Amino acid sequence: MSYVSNHVHIVFSTADRMKLISGDLQPKLWAYMAGIAKNHGMHAVAIGGNEDHVHALINVVPNLGIAKAVQVLKANSSRWMNEHPGVRFEWQEGYFASSVSRSQVGTVRRYIANQGEHHHKMKSEDEFALLLKRHGFDS
Repeated sequence: MSYVSNHVHIVFSTADRMKLISGDLQPKLWAYMAGIAKNHGMHAVAIGGNEDHVHALINVVPNLGIAKAVQVLKANSSRWMNEHPGVRFEWQEGYFASSVSRSQVGTVRRYIANQGEHHHKMKSEDEFALLLKRHGFDS
């Protein structure tokens, strides 16, 4: 038997950062995305965000890989969002992903849980730029 701990913090936005994920729809979408992860053998430790982006802390299974995990999450959640009347929904093409050590899982979980409060202080674009800089993508 194999035992793998592969936690990844994934962030992606709606196309053109349009504010399409209403406050009442957010908990439903986050729960749906957790179900998508589970259906593909992954464990969603935390999923949250705001009107224009999502953060997901996922334990990605080795046979899936990060790119495929993101594709599965985006495709299935986008399809679900488009089932709602009056919504034309797309995710942006790219994404951010960073491995998370087991010792930092709690910290990242809390960060995701506090997205609503966090974005009263910082715009999504600024948060994304800060994430990129903290992980060495500030070139």
